[in-house]
Amino acid sequence: MHNLGHTRSVNRRDHLLHTPDTFVRAPLPGMQGGAAIVHVSPAAGAAFTEYTAELDPGGKLGPTSAQRFVYVLSGVVDLATDTSFQSLSVGGYAYIPADLAHTVTAQAATRLAVIEKIYQPLAGVASPHLLVGTEADAAPTALMGDPDLQVRSLLPDQPAFDFAVNTMTYQPGASLSRVEIHVMEHGLLMLEGGGIYRLGDAWYPVTAGDFIWMAPFCPQWFGALGKQPAKYLIYKDWNRHPLG
Repeated sequence: MHNLGHTRSVNRRDHLLHTPDTFVRAPLPGMQGGAAIVHVSPAAGAAFTEYTAELDPGGKLGPTSAQRFVYVLSGVVDLATDTSFQSLSVGGYAYIPADLAHTVTAQAATRLAVIEKIYQPLAGVASPHLLVGTEADAAPTALMGDPDLQVRSLLPDQPAFDFAVNTMTYQPGASLSRVEIHVMEHGLLMLEGGGIYRLGDAWYPVTAGDFIWMAPFCPQWFGALGKQPAKYLIYKDWNRHPLG
């Protein structure tokens, strides 16, 4: 049915809400047997790129010279380098350092959240190495002591890493304890459930499948609604001085 120009998607100076009804799919250079939904990139003002890759069986991500983080939303992929081979299923993830030659190949129809960012070296600190894990193995922590809001850190809190990726799970009715305004920017993919997100001075209903970009200093707050937990995957730049 024609939607007569209506959408929940919004693009503002300091935030973007990207909803599935507006997704456009296209292959990226080097991608085989699949397509990407680019949610945000430097073209929109972000310092990173995030996209959902949809791969057919045997499909592959294209190469990148940037550091890359992949999280399996559905299906199974094989991650291969010159010295290692790992299979990742739902909830599995990998951090792949810049310039590490690798392939990511789908065993079956697969969806991946992919984050790519130019690495910012830190004087006196060695660059991070390949890291592979599963979300289930990351210990949950109660945010601000609230047992109804659990955070799982998927990357180590170490100076070598210039960004962080977490999952956050809210029980129905749980919310952030305050509106946050900070220098970090975010890329957020709703995985389960839904709720209300405040971005700037606007309030948006959000649900699984939606993507949100928050620029530095964008006022932000989330509260979970409905009868099931709300969960999202969230990126933020981290461990670097604001002057670069």
